[in-house]
Amino acid sequence: MLQDFINLFFPHYCLTCQEILVKGETLICTVCFLDLPPTTCHQEPENIVAQRLAGRLPISHAMALYKFRKSGKVQCLLHHLKYGNKPLIGKVLGRRFGALFKEAHGGATLDLIIPVPLHSSKLRKRGYNQSDFFAQGIAEVLHIPWSNQHLKRATKAVTQTKMSKLERFKSVENAFVATNISSLHNKHILLVDDVMTTGATLEACGLVLLAAGIKELSVATIAVTTSSY
Repeated sequence: MLQDFINLFFPHYCLTCQEILVKGETLICTVCFLDLPPTTCHQEPENIVAQRLAGRLPISHAMALYKFRKSGKVQCLLHHLKYGNKPLIGKVLGRRFGALFKEAHGGATLDLIIPVPLHSSKLRKRGYNQSDFFAQGIAEVLHIPWSNQHLKRATKAVTQTKMSKLERFKSVENAFVATNISSLHNKHILLVDDVMTTGATLEACGLVLLAAGIKELSVATIAVTTSSY
């Protein structure tokens, strides 16, 4: 009752359409949530994420929640997630991913969720890693641990927005290192990130984890671009 009273005078608004959120809605209204353009990755083993990594990274499962469209609602949410100090968005979308993964791969045995890391300088500036919260949401639903202590970014990231495909791959060469390697041995890892474009970052991280001795690798992202650039 107290919360209802507070909301009456200080309502919360949907981050995408700015309509007032009703009881039970968090950050995104139900209409906008249903309007986010979904992929069918959980229904298609040879989906866009798997195809983009084919021949480059051996993966067991590959999924993305939504299609990334410029100026669309997914881009709006990701902007709030990364730059608007709204990390809870990542957790909300992680829970959604967890439910879909359970529906599609209920028998799959994942041991640990690892988010793609930020460089320490960017982490200090932003205050959080958006992929950590995506990992947390998935972990809540699948009841498996997540950790940001097994993969580190060794070099500073540069914006890839205007890079060619080849330049994107070059920019992440030797950018990541595995830590606490002994506890990765023989594990099935779910590697998660916010957006997949060329897959260069996922490939760089995945190869480091495989070299560290993991048994199996799966990948997940909040969104995937419909073009590999």
